[in-house]
Amino acid sequence: QEKPVATVAMDQMEIQMVRKEADESSTDSLEGQYTEPIGSEKTTSLLPEMCMYSFSFSQHPGHTSFGMSVFNLSNAIMGSGILGLSYAMANTGIVIFISLLFAVAILSLYSVHLLLMTAKEGGSLIYEKLGERAFGWPGKMAAFGCITMQNIGAMSSYLFIVKYELPEVIRAFLGLEEISGEWYLNGNYLVVFVSVGVIMPLALLKNIGYLGYTSGFSLSCMVFFLGVVMYKKTQVPCPLPMLDHNSSSESMNASLAHDADDDTCKPKFFVFNSQTVYTMPILAFAFVCHPEVLPIYSELKDRSRRKMQNVSNLSIFAMLVMYMLSALFGYLTFYDSVEAELLHTFTKVYKFDTLLLLVRLAVLTAVTLTVPIVLFPIRSSIVTLMFSGKEFSWIRHMFIAACILTFNNLLVIFVPTIRDIFGFIGASAATMLIFIMPSAFYIRLVKSVPFKSPQKITASVFLVMGVVFMVGSLSLIVLDWIHNPPGTGAH
Repeated sequence: QEKPVATVAMDQMEIQMVRKEADESSTDSLEGQYTEPIGSEKTTSLLPEMCMYSFSFSQHPGHTSFGMSVFNLSNAIMGSGILGLSYAMANTGIVIFISLLFAVAILSLYSVHLLLMTAKEGGSLIYEKLGERAFGWPGKMAAFGCITMQNIGAMSSYLFIVKYELPEVIRAFLGLEEISGEWYLNGNYLVVFVSVGVIMPLALLKNIGYLGYTSGFSLSCMVFFLGVVMYKKTQVPCPLPMLDHNSSSESMNASLAHDADDDTCKPKFFVFNSQTVYTMPILAFAFVCHPEVLPIYSELKDRSRRKMQNVSNLSIFAMLVMYMLSALFGYLTFYDSVEAELLHTFTKVYKFDTLLLLVRLAVLTAVTLTVPIVLFPIRSSIVTLMFSGKEFSWIRHMFIAACILTFNNLLVIFVPTIRDIFGFIGASAATMLIFIMPSAFYIRLVKSVPFKSPQKITASVFLVMGVVFMVGSLSLIVLDWIHNPPGTGAH
């Protein structure tokens, strides 16, 4: 015997309210607005809409565990930027760096909170659909453009690391003094082999949740990197010995007998120099994971907003600890001598070191396994834009992944200066994804919170902060281009 429509709707509402329990302590949900007596005209008119809203969140139950979701989101946050944090600390000082890193982590958590609240009230777990519901077609295209440009830029940066670092690692393992003309030492060939042999098979998985295991392994590689950086702090003398001396032991003794009054081996807590302002965007984009938040949320088992917020909290806190430790120990090893890429700094001390080679291999593995995580949101955006409402197709799934990877490989091989261009685009796209879009969507879509409430005033301030930061970071990049034109520096 079939139940009446109203009864089915009420059952669905009750299930949703039980699942949310204390998840929504504030009155910012649709259920919280439901105050009319059952059977009133207003209530009856709300039932179909509310039932559809509940159905949109529960029709595709997730299957990814909490732990795997944390691994995936942590891997999305953890990029190659960790290698440059010691340099950032050297140009800001320990106190300023740690203060900024904590501030950025808190802002990123608030941004994720706004995004999850908007997804709940907007009734969608797809960034582009939230954009469309907030601002129509322009909002949808803005979300698509930002996610695509941000993630293609991230993929390109990871593939650049493979292109330049893998030949060096192979050369060192083979004991060659310099790279000769063999094909297996050619970065262009190697980046194609890695893309086809490792990245493509992982990118073909149907759900992002399946990448939890590779994300866990990728994070293990970065923990190994952190452990070695901490260990090397006890091994590397200061001031640094010079490798070009005949005897490394003599040079080391000479270095240790260096002027005792020299403050090059003393940590600095506050630093202001010409490079200080350029480190701000590096720190601000240290926790960019917003394109991956909603896809991971959509596949979370027994999902709720609070559960996904806990995934984000744990992921960002774990990366905050790793960032802080790697930056601190890298800086306290080399002080002002640290380079923009931490691992390259070790070559000042070690010409050949097996442990450091393994670290470089681990970092290569980590960034390679991050590429599929970054690829998923791009493919999801393309499917949402061009094939919305159509059934899942393996052929389309594989073809889009192949096109994205091919495009990235062509960029990395034939357009070496593309990193400078993507630095500019990435700065604007990342600012849009972190600051501007979550706050703008929240202000527009969350109708249950009055505009003059503290929540929306805070979101408005966050929006203004994003605009100011985007103008500032883009201005810094342009100024840097004027003084150091793209392509003139080393890779």
